Amino acid sequence: MSGNPVFQGWYADPEGIIFDKTYWIYPTYSAKYDNQVFFDAFSSEDLITWKKHERILDTTEIKWARRAMWAPSVIRKDNKYFLFFGANDIQSNDEEGGIGVAVSESPGGPFKDYLGKPLISKFYNGAQPIDQFVFKDKDGQHYLIYGGWRHCNIAKLKDDFTGIVPMADGTTFKEITPDNYVEGPFMFIRNGKYYFMWSEGGWTGPDYSVAYAVADSPFGPFKRIGKILEQDMKIGRGAGHHSVIQIPGKDIWYIVYHRRPLNETDANSRVTCIDRMYFDEQGLIKPIIITKEGVEKQIIK
Repeated sequence: MSGNPVFQGWYADPEGIIFDKTYWIYPTYSAKYDNQVFFDAFSSEDLITWKKHERILDTTEIKWARRAMWAPSVIRKDNKYFLFFGANDIQSNDEEGGIGVAVSESPGGPFKDYLGKPLISKFYNGAQPIDQFVFKDKDGQHYLIYGGWRHCNIAKLKDDFTGIVPMADGTTFKEITPDNYVEGPFMFIRNGKYYFMWSEGGWTGPDYSVAYAVADSPFGPFKRIGKILEQDMKIGRGAGHHSVIQIPGKDIWYIVYHRRPLNETDANSRVTCIDRMYFDEQGLIKPIIITKEGVEKQIIK
């Protein structure tokens, strides 16, 4: 078994993804915002043994970022790897920061600043430009789904990821916020349905958790179904800000998330964990059982 956490250190907001036959996790380095100035990545061939790739990106490369780099989302396109991230925790349109993009020839970096400026640096529909997730639709179109401050937007990315383009109805930033949404959006497709997931509650508190909705389109409408991930006071507290991995060609799913060990009181003492995710016969997600054991070895054939 992998054991939970799957690797040592304070890491949060993990995005799990498969490139070729290797699992990758891109987390936030969990520290005070002024120290949160770089990203590490982790790779594994079997979900059990993880290799650390140190400082794949930091503020020496992203000149406009000075603090609070978090929630990386990585996707491969045209044999390059694009890492979307938030920086500076901006509180208004008058501050520098927002969502940036970096690029690399390798999933393990090093990543370089792609635009030399933020991709999104303003508040649209009330959404703080943080917690970005890049979603590739069935037709190959890429969208950016993002937002804090209880608002979530979806935006259509240019083919080369250098900007945002209007959708068919002329909308640039379309709000898709479901009930109780706070932050940490994630989307995947299963059996033709769009599963939209997000974090609820406060990230420092015991109420942090993950809920979801299902729709026929990435634009919704998304009606909240309920929570599927939350703390277990026998295991860990504040379970949330997750991602999902599917084994290629199989109905085997994992949820990658962070939680706070029971003996830790510091808000930044967060660790990355993996547990199985199951569906019922109606396609609804069963509540996640968080464990200390983690998951079994799974090699991608």
